Amino acid sequence: MQKEVFVGDIVYSKAGRDRGKCYIIVRLDDKGYAFVANGEEKTAAAPKRKNVKHLDFSGDRNDVIGDKFLSGKQVFDSEIKSALRAYSGK
Repeated sequence: MQKEVFVGDIVYSKAGRDRGKCYIIVRLDDKGYAFVANGEEKTAAAPKRKNVKHLDFSGDRNDVIGDKFLSGKQVFDSEIKSALRAYSGK
């Protein structure tokens, strides 16, 4: 059974070259992929596409950033970086 996924969830990569990196989900598609950004290598304008089963969920969600993405408002990479700063120590 797969966990329910939402825009704004804080996740860690379980597979690939970016294993262990922290991201925030910025967009979802209907094929089981999440588009994630960390504000540095992967920006909000050019997020990384990851299979949802390759993501480890932290259990936290950033409601402010998630709601901004869902409503179509502009989200700055600096906002994403500062939101993920507390999670980078995992």
